[in-house]
Amino acid sequence: MATHGKLRRERGPQADHEAQVKEMRWQLGEQLRCLELQGELRRELLQDLAEFMRRRAEVELEYSRGLDKLVERFSGRAGRLGGGSREHQSFRKEPSLLSPLQCWAVLLQQTRQQSRESAALSDVLGGPLAQRLSHIAEDVGRIVKKSKDLEQQLQEELLEVVSELQTAKKTYQVYHMESVNAEAKLREAERQEEKRACRSAGTEAGPLRKGSLKKGGRLVEKRHAKFLEHKLKCTKARNEYLLSLASVNAAVNNYYVRDVLDLMDCCDTGFHLALGQVLRSYTAAESRTQASQLQGLGSLEEVVEALDPPGDKAKVLEVHAAAFCPPLRFDYQPHEGDEVAEIRVEMELRDEILPRAQNIQSRLDRQTIETEEVNKTLKATLQALLEVVASEDGDMLDSLQASPSTESLKSTSSDPGVRQAGRRRGQQQETETFYVTKLQEYLSGRSILTKLQAKHEKLQEAIQRGDKEEREVSWTQYTQRKLPKSRLPRPSSQYNQKLFGGDMEKFIQSSGQSVPLVVESCVRFINLNGLQHEGIFRVSGAQPRVSEIRDAFERGEDPLVEGCTAHDLDSVAGVLKLYFRCLQPPIFPPELFRELLASAEAEAAAERVEHVSGLLARLPGPVLVVLRYLFTFLNHLAQYSDENMMDAYNLAVCFGPTLLPVPAGQDPVALQGRVNQLVQTLIVQPSRVFPPLALLPGPVYEKCMAPPSASCLGDAQLEGPAGENEPEPEAGSLAQEDDPEGVVEAVACFAYTGRTAQELTFQRGDVLRLHERASGDWWRGERAGARGLIPHKYITLPAGPEPCTQPEAPLGTPGGPSGHRRRCLVPASPERHVEVDKAVAQTMDSVFKELLGKTAVRQGLGPASTISPGPGPRSPKPVACSRLGKSKGLSRGPGTPASLLASHPQGLDSPLKPH
Repeated sequence: MATHGKLRRERGPQADHEAQVKEMRWQLGEQLRCLELQGELRRELLQDLAEFMRRRAEVELEYSRGLDKLVERFSGRAGRLGGGSREHQSFRKEPSLLSPLQCWAVLLQQTRQQSRESAALSDVLGGPLAQRLSHIAEDVGRIVKKSKDLEQQLQEELLEVVSELQTAKKTYQVYHMESVNAEAKLREAERQEEKRACRSAGTEAGPLRKGSLKKGGRLVEKRHAKFLEHKLKCTKARNEYLLSLASVNAAVNNYYVRDVLDLMDCCDTGFHLALGQVLRSYTAAESRTQASQLQGLGSLEEVVEALDPPGDKAKVLEVHAAAFCPPLRFDYQPHEGDEVAEIRVEMELRDEILPRAQNIQSRLDRQTIETEEVNKTLKATLQALLEVVASEDGDMLDSLQASPSTESLKSTSSDPGVRQAGRRRGQQQETETFYVTKLQEYLSGRSILTKLQAKHEKLQEAIQRGDKEEREVSWTQYTQRKLPKSRLPRPSSQYNQKLFGGDMEKFIQSSGQSVPLVVESCVRFINLNGLQHEGIFRVSGAQPRVSEIRDAFERGEDPLVEGCTAHDLDSVAGVLKLYFRCLQPPIFPPELFRELLASAEAEAAAERVEHVSGLLARLPGPVLVVLRYLFTFLNHLAQYSDENMMDAYNLAVCFGPTLLPVPAGQDPVALQGRVNQLVQTLIVQPSRVFPPLALLPGPVYEKCMAPPSASCLGDAQLEGPAGENEPEPEAGSLAQEDDPEGVVEAVACFAYTGRTAQELTFQRGDVLRLHERASGDWWRGERAGARGLIPHKYITLPAGPEPCTQPEAPLGTPGGPSGHRRRCLVPASPERHVEVDKAVAQTMDSVFKELLGKTAVRQGLGPASTISPGPGPRSPKPVACSRLGKSKGLSRGPGTPASLLASHPQGLDSPLKPH
């Protein structure tokens, strides 16, 4: 029963969402039908008017009997026009509902009063006026069709956004369930550990019992790491879901409140003006025939003046309120047991969310300027289009008003006038096409602006809440949470196959990596730091940095686990493209090149996907796993195109030449467009092109990733001794190094030139004031009143851990660093006594004496004010960092406690024996 209850609870929100989407689809369909109905109504109206003019010209020579029959005939046709639609009949029953229909009704009434007509008027009615009405009907049909196509495009984009919301919700639910399961496993491990502890407390702990306790402790730690990782993934998935929710609601509201009205304006472009001009021309012609008709013509003039596009639009919206009213907002639907209903800025996500908010703000500013410029161009184009429409009817209206009699109107239809009217019509069509194009740009830009604004507001609210919560979390707690990541780097390995420029399938078979480390690590780094990075994969990275990262991967290392920042995003993206570009043979075999391009030319998307999927099925399984992983990642990256400006087409332009190089002997320029179209298809439809996990087992790209943690390194890394990978820092040294409250003075070991405006430039021996730790590699501080970032590895602290790094041992050397950097951490606590190597102490003593002497001279204190170093020979050259090996040394500087010196009068040359 509990299971059925749970299913009902899960199906409840899902059913509500599906019903809401279904209701929206119905509304969108009704909107298209209504716009098409309005276009048909206008075209029928214009066709009736044109036919009326021609018929009127034929019966102009007849007297009142013929005119009465004509009026009766068209009065009867009014019923037939509304016979096919309920809405059409409602418009016909109330002539005052729409201003064009009101004009039509008054025209019929006025025609009943006109019993006689001049024969000369027959040429005017059967010629220019009828032809102009046909042109207007053609123009209306064309612009209505373009408006309908544009509305269909906007609706497809809207439904795609709604579909992405459902995907984000499912992703969030999956990660939340994993988090709940991980928490349950952690609780179970903790209970088992408590039981073992209780049993061991009552009996004497033997070697086996102690081993069991240690193994249980490691299991708890491992499951706790897994729980934190799944919890972080769940938080990121929830954040993406909430952002998508805000974006979708903003896009839907923008479409219903503004886009629909603009599309209706587009359908009405020039229609009311052209119809008014024709009817005014008719009024002018009729006014010359008989003065007795002035009263009827005055009535017609009044309804022509009452042509009101905004009023007609409001009436259409009122009649079709069910189709055009904005739907209900999409509500946040948390997964079962999740009580968080807002975006959370966790400490681990702060470095990701803050730059993202800044990027969105910058993108908002640029998009606002671009949208305003497009809007100005749109208004100017609309004005020009209306002027062209008015000028075509203005000549006829002026001639009718200026001619003394209807006999002189026969000369108005000359050949030069016809040629000039043809040129004006060509100009009108060009202006009309440009207007629709600019309208599309404006609506698209405004939609992007609306979604970005919604995301920015949500992120700002979350950041403000995060700032408030951050004040309640101490810096030491944050440091303790981040340290384990840097102390357990990913182990390196050697490969039997060449990575860059080699055969990927053979490399996968020899290394045992289903997805090569370079692909997995680069994708993870971009997922964590660069999904919103503007121009990702389009902007080239620094070539020296690209080469450095490539060489590290070639040696079997993973340089992206630590040591890389968001500044390296373009270089990491360049390494990923370089890897696929250098593969020999290419990842897509050359023999499939022509077949792949031919399959991508199919017009129907379903047919194109089916052909491409069939061709890719001929590739080896390991290659398909990598391709599925890559294109699923690129599909996820394209979903952030509002922020990174890299949609599926732009990504295809970047990856097309990389993945499908044009074979020798063929024209790359002629084929590149088709190559990009094929890659775009793979990016847009990865789930349909590549086999699912059930048919093709292997790693699958995850949208919400967590940074590499201890759980990612395997059990062997956890079971080994803690000192094999990296020395443990002392608690006192960490507290002193990461203390954000006090100001510490440091001395520059080397000269450094800032690469950006945020980084300080200093020389060797300069005194730097450190305010707080910005990251593992940077300090926030000042020099000579200038504030900025200071690299940790270029300075030395008065007392505490040495900032320099131990030189790397060759790969495979016993006790070597396994290709990763290791910090030379030296304890500075006076209560902790360790043995110090004599040569190391003498060298470090000499270094500090020289640096402190420079500092004293710069501050005007003289050499006598510095602390006298211990005995020992001076080193001819200052050494920034000493090689300590497996022993730990105690550095002596100006901040060394006096109690430590007093307890060892022999100086640092004497070894310190533990008590």
